[in-house]
Amino acid sequence: MFRPRLLPLSSSSRCRTYATRRPEKPPARFPDPLKNNSNTVATTLQDDHNLTFIYRPPPSVPSPHSTTLDPASPLLKPQPSLSNGSGGRLPPLLRPSSYKPQPERVSREVIEKIRELRLSEPRTYSRTKLAKMFNCTPNFISKIAALRRPQRKQFTGELEAKHAAVRERWGERKATVVAIRQKRREFW
Repeated sequence: MFRPRLLPLSSSSRCRTYATRRPEKPPARFPDPLKNNSNTVATTLQDDHNLTFIYRPPPSVPSPHSTTLDPASPLLKPQPSLSNGSGGRLPPLLRPSSYKPQPERVSREVIEKIRELRLSEPRTYSRTKLAKMFNCTPNFISKIAALRRPQRKQFTGELEAKHAAVRERWGERKATVVAIRQKRREFW
């Protein structure tokens, strides 16, 4: 293994010739803006010399148009409180659908009428059609007037037959893309 050869040190190389530390600026001493203002009134308590009260008047003249009883700034105006029982303000609603009024409660007679129509002619009176007729949601119709299981299976079978007829008209490329997508979905 190769070792570097040490040269004898000369007397001039034994002392350091560079600065031992970097020059630094002394920390800035900014004047205290509270005490150096010409309008400031500083009062030191007689009992405790460490406690000082400093009063500065506002930098601008108060406006006659803005008072505490009728502030000009909208941030200072009192907000109208909503009547929620607790007296405090409510946060805004999260969803736009929350701003819609709740639909009216449906009476027992109307529910019986919906069930009768849905069970007598399920093809004519679909969920969406009944929902529009009685001013309620299709989900509500499906809960109060659900079809019997054999009827549901028949409807889903017919719907699947329609979808199969549409799939028959697909080209090879579209069928391949959809098959790949379904295969990919299995691995989710």
